[in-house]
Amino acid sequence: LFLPSFQDLFGVSMVVPFMNLHIKSLGASHTVAGIIGSLYGIMQLFSSTFVGCWSDIAGRRYSLLACILLSTLGYFLLGTSTTVLLFAISRVPVGIFKHTLSISKALLSDLVSERDRPLVMGHFNAASSVGFILGPVVGGYLTELEDGFYLTSFICASIFLLNAGLVWMLPWSEENTGNREHQRGNKGTDSFSAKANSDLHLKSATNGAMASDSPFQSPWIQVTTVLKRIKGIACSDLWDIFLVRLLMSVAILLYYSNFSMALEERFGVKPLFSGYLMSYSSALGVLAGCLLGPITRFYQHNTYRILLHSSTLTCTLILLYASALSIWMVILSSTFLAFSTTISRTCIIDLELTVGGNEASGTLLGIGQSVTSVGRIVAPLLSGIAQEFTPCGPPSLGVGLALVAILIMNANKQKYCSYGNVKLKNQ
Repeated sequence: LFLPSFQDLFGVSMVVPFMNLHIKSLGASHTVAGIIGSLYGIMQLFSSTFVGCWSDIAGRRYSLLACILLSTLGYFLLGTSTTVLLFAISRVPVGIFKHTLSISKALLSDLVSERDRPLVMGHFNAASSVGFILGPVVGGYLTELEDGFYLTSFICASIFLLNAGLVWMLPWSEENTGNREHQRGNKGTDSFSAKANSDLHLKSATNGAMASDSPFQSPWIQVTTVLKRIKGIACSDLWDIFLVRLLMSVAILLYYSNFSMALEERFGVKPLFSGYLMSYSSALGVLAGCLLGPITRFYQHNTYRILLHSSTLTCTLILLYASALSIWMVILSSTFLAFSTTISRTCIIDLELTVGGNEASGTLLGIGQSVTSVGRIVAPLLSGIAQEFTPCGPPSLGVGLALVAILIMNANKQKYCSYGNVKLKNQ
């Protein structure tokens, strides 16, 4: 699963940075390019919850394969887009079904214990981030060739087709056996907790098996079940976790929203330096994903405390950036922000799955992606308004939003700690 995740973001990052250049070369105005980009974001916003929930019902294998193959179709159409209309059409299947990483994370949460989940998710994010670091470099080189964008799009589609083959070759028939053997191995520590943990995983595995055996059941039954699950989570007490995720996402997006422009205005540095600094931060994010194991052991696997401390560090670092008097303070804040944001992103997912339960992991991850999509829609608007006053406006607003998120976490401390204690006892 780490290899397809690496190839996924490697292929996407070869294409996405150069899409605006391509659509403008087709004769589209800035407004048309912006509308198509917004429509893609809106499709992602509404589809991620439904696709995630569908993966809980139809099974991870078939939903993941369907999403990969339909994304392949989208990038193949992008490689034939000689008009603005074809370009817009090519974004539709990708906008609706490009949730491959979310379903892969849901599959990982089905296969590993809660104790190991932050570590495995951290490694998964690290593998994806390596692809995102290398992709733009390769894509930039290929785009400079004659008809380079079309070539890059076809290569991206071929990578997704290869991913479909890799996913098909995964040992799906051994999935449930692996879960049972894993649970038997834990029996020696605490018979009561091992039985409870085993029941939870076997229930999840049984649900997955039932879904996998009937992937072509009535579409109406699947739609009805999807709506019931979404309604159940919407009426649950997870609102505070999703609100924290939204606030922290918007805060981080505000930090990056005018990064290059603000550095040029405040310190007179060129955009090239900003690009190097962002690549440096991405590389540190990969390292942070690999360090999640020692960090979770140091905190005794208390996800809530890790999230609270990393969010507080993120808020402090954004404040440091907003009040920076020299470029060295910006470099310092970017260095540690790469660690804190990577850790926070992994911990908020783990907290969602811990409180919401593994049985609906696809739905929970889908809703989380929708929440992040809302942040991507809201952040540019807030950034534009704040930037009217000062270049430091967007990060300063981000500090305020992060503080609100920290206060919400503190207000619900008892609930999170109770889940953390149950989790530790079960392990």
